[in-house]
Amino acid sequence: MKVRIGCCGFPVAKSNYYKAFSVVELQSTFYQLPQPDTARRWRTGAPLHFEFCLKAWQVITHPPSSPTYRRMSQRLRQWAGNKAGFFQAVPVVQEAWQRTALIARSLQARIILFQCPPMFQENDSHLTNLYRFFQEMNTNEFLCVIEFRAPWNPATIQQLCTDLHLIHGVDPFKEDPVCGDVVYLRLHGSPPGKQPYRYQYRDADLQRLLHKIRHYQTTASQVYCLFNNLSMWDDAHRFQQLLRSSSGR
Repeated sequence: MKVRIGCCGFPVAKSNYYKAFSVVELQSTFYQLPQPDTARRWRTGAPLHFEFCLKAWQVITHPPSSPTYRRMSQRLRQWAGNKAGFFQAVPVVQEAWQRTALIARSLQARIILFQCPPMFQENDSHLTNLYRFFQEMNTNEFLCVIEFRAPWNPATIQQLCTDLHLIHGVDPFKEDPVCGDVVYLRLHGSPPGKQPYRYQYRDADLQRLLHKIRHYQTTASQVYCLFNNLSMWDDAHRFQQLLRSSSGR
């Protein structure tokens, strides 16, 4: 089984990062998308087999009341208006998807993460939005990962992933993915608390993570393991070394 380890964003200079890891999850695309020419420069400046994953633009997933909109230009906030987010069937969300897909193509990215806000809770309206969005927006050229920040019923998530060909993205220290040939792990810091982002994973935590990945191997063909905490650079390095030593490499 192939395991790809990396970080959510570049914690060090890109030239140093490329020497250490073969994948990154771009975070900046969530706040504001780059120009296509910029994305193409990122692609040509990276090694041939380096993989970019990207976080879908927040206009698709988050309402304008989200504090994350503060990191978007005033012009784009005005363009988004007051009806963005929650995968709604409105022109601004549809255009946000087209722009996100264009950047993904410019990066030659095959994985797009859709991170749902905590207020995106399980209800009939949100389910309808999800089905309509992924059925009508022609997302099939990508592997789409969905990460819920609110508690959704695992049976509902499994049905969604099956019907819409989605990957269930999770923090493995909080829950396990309910389905998927591809496993997509995002490590936000543990244990849950006021500032989990500041948590540095202990050796015992990484051993537990390794055990979980070996378990996922029984059903998955590939695992992505992206660290998203303050010490992500060091923690990802340590886990990569642990994985290699456990494989006899």
